[in-house]
Amino acid sequence: MQSRRPVRTGRTSRWSTLLAGACASTLLLAGCGAQATGGADGNGRAAEPVPAGVDCTGDGRLRGSGSTAQQSAMEHWIDEYQRACRGARIAYNPLGSGAGVAQFQRRATAFGGTDGVLSKQEIAWSRETCRGGRAIHLPMVGGPVAIGFNLPGVDHLVLDAPTLAKIFDSRITTWDAPAIRKLNPDTELPSLPIRPMHRSDDSGTTQNFQDYLAGAAPDAWPHSGAKSWQGKGGGAGSGSSRIASEVASSPGTIGYFELSFAASRGITTVSIDTGAGEPVVPTTKTASAGIGAAEIVGEGNDKTLAFDYDAPKPGAYPIVLMTYEVVCDKGNQAGSLPVLKSFLGYTAGAEGQKHLAALHYAPLPDAVAKEVRRAVRTLS
Repeated sequence: MQSRRPVRTGRTSRWSTLLAGACASTLLLAGCGAQATGGADGNGRAAEPVPAGVDCTGDGRLRGSGSTAQQSAMEHWIDEYQRACRGARIAYNPLGSGAGVAQFQRRATAFGGTDGVLSKQEIAWSRETCRGGRAIHLPMVGGPVAIGFNLPGVDHLVLDAPTLAKIFDSRITTWDAPAIRKLNPDTELPSLPIRPMHRSDDSGTTQNFQDYLAGAAPDAWPHSGAKSWQGKGGGAGSGSSRIASEVASSPGTIGYFELSFAASRGITTVSIDTGAGEPVVPTTKTASAGIGAAEIVGEGNDKTLAFDYDAPKPGAYPIVLMTYEVVCDKGNQAGSLPVLKSFLGYTAGAEGQKHLAALHYAPLPDAVAKEVRRAVRTLS
């Protein structure tokens, strides 16, 4: 049986400030707009070139909110787009997926960012929001959910889905357990207790990790793929940052979080044995391959993706968080529709996707991005 789951900076660009580490605390405010198109800024530094090939159709304001997982991508997209399209003002508030969907349903925003698909009830409610239409999902940015660990003397570790399921359900409790030794025959594993850490808050990251466990190891993980943690035992913390901090500071600890948290804290990550060739390391490239292995299962212009955990592909990382922009297929607000289509066309285009890997995101595979752009053009 197949298992599937339907996740202002003045005169220099936000992209350059992200790389430089400046303005790290700047939120996505509409006023961070007009930028230089060439020459040098007031400090004598060369200004970033204006992004090429951006269709600046229509001026106006656009508001979105939701997923924190895509916050850095949105910061980059908004600053780059506003440098190219000076008449547009875009704001994105990273309140979390649930709040983003709720604001979209109230027509407070033109789009909501979410790491999980809307329920059937939420789709039904959206028909009041989208007059004459309904909400659809547009996959826009993905990334690997990394499994980080802190094990003195061990810098490479392979685990598979059944073993991960038993570790996070407190049924494998020491690092030198036979199941772990079997997957790592050439590694000297210490006899340390395992301390699995999970999110205490409802989280799209949790949902995607549990979806993987339920789909790839249903006999070992008898729980649902919910946003709330379903496993037994272990420690808990709110937010990926807290989980990553616990892993980084506590020997014997293992936890799950977006790849950027592992990269920023120097946390070693698990390679996943999917049964399809060599174990797979979490990278933006292997996560993109994982997205490419998914199937579009949404109806009409809905581009919901489903991942088949029973048929892994070589080189494809299996634990992927996909963030969707939720929009109306019909009945969008007339004042923001032109800039909505222009902005989402840019984010799903080659210009919008090309720098995502440097931010630890997985760019959309070309075939998926093409479908998203086609759907964006039909919004009304």
